[in-house]
Amino acid sequence: MDRTDATAATPARDSFPKEALRLSNAMRLTGRQLTGLALFAAAIILGVPPVWERLEPLDTGTDYRLPYALSHDYWLYARLAAAAADRYDTLLLGDSVVWGPYVRRGQTLSHYLNAQAGSERFANLGVDGMHPVALAGLVEHYAGGIAGRRVVLHCNPLWMSSPRLDLQGDGEFRFNHPALVPQFVPRIPGYRETASRRIGCVVERNVPFLQWAGHLQQAYFEQRSIPEWILEHPFANPLAAVTLALPPSDDRLHRRPVPWTEQGILPQDFAWVDVETSFQWAFFRRAMEMLRARGNRVFVLVGPFNEHLLTARGREGYARVRDGIASWLAAEGVEHAVPPALPSGLYADASHPLAEGYAELARRLGGLPFFQ
Repeated sequence: MDRTDATAATPARDSFPKEALRLSNAMRLTGRQLTGLALFAAAIILGVPPVWERLEPLDTGTDYRLPYALSHDYWLYARLAAAAADRYDTLLLGDSVVWGPYVRRGQTLSHYLNAQAGSERFANLGVDGMHPVALAGLVEHYAGGIAGRRVVLHCNPLWMSSPRLDLQGDGEFRFNHPALVPQFVPRIPGYRETASRRIGCVVERNVPFLQWAGHLQQAYFEQRSIPEWILEHPFANPLAAVTLALPPSDDRLHRRPVPWTEQGILPQDFAWVDVETSFQWAFFRRAMEMLRARGNRVFVLVGPFNEHLLTARGREGYARVRDGIASWLAAEGVEHAVPPALPSGLYADASHPLAEGYAELARRLGGLPFFQ
């Protein structure tokens, strides 16, 4: 068949009966219909998150702390932070030292500070595993609701106790809260993630609808995507899982409250990094500076680290880190405290106090002007 025959054998587009097109599965939208669809989608994307906040009750009672299972629910954290800013005059930000894995919610630092003050002034906004690089991301994208409030920002030197924890190591390292860290610049050597996942993290930070969708996964679908949850629960109705009832304030012990000396922990010789080159310290400063730029009065609490757990060499390295942090804070005019180590028996590990340790720390802080 030559080219002329092939062309003749191909039906012209206009030769198809209009009735056949009308009865096909294709749907043609007019320009007006496309515009209406776009406006409807925009209304859903922009309107659902604020409406959801009205539908989903948020009970932040006495000694409230974020449920452990929802440590990655940053949309919920933003709501909690804003609610705490309305109720309390001072907010405690930091990692699990603030949150308190070895104690119940009525045994945390914020609880004892409130007891000492005689009123509910201090809120626990700690999050498990919130190292300083992630904390800077949390403050930037999810803590805008606390602008203008008084903030106790906890600095845990543990994150500078090795190049790996400081995120300087070259080998792949799975750390906490990767969605909050810089995805492209500056480069984190041990962070090995696909480009699509990194882009997704950046987009989610800036699109409230996607943050809300992540909240649904965290709060109602067992920290899984909805398709994954359906595969694991093939006979369950996913709509029934969305109960609009958030887990209550966490009051469980997540680790056994035993002094470190009774756990068989040997003295540690940590490979402390230099403060001047520390990745974690640089981002801690960034978090603090963002808070101050928003009008927050920031008080930095350094440690107190469990120096009893360190070898002589480890104590020397820690002293350099501690003194370097204190010198920078003093030079910048930042209100701060670097309390001496608590008694050895009041620690559960290198940085977490037990209940009696939090009570003792609150007593030490209570005499400072910021806490009065």
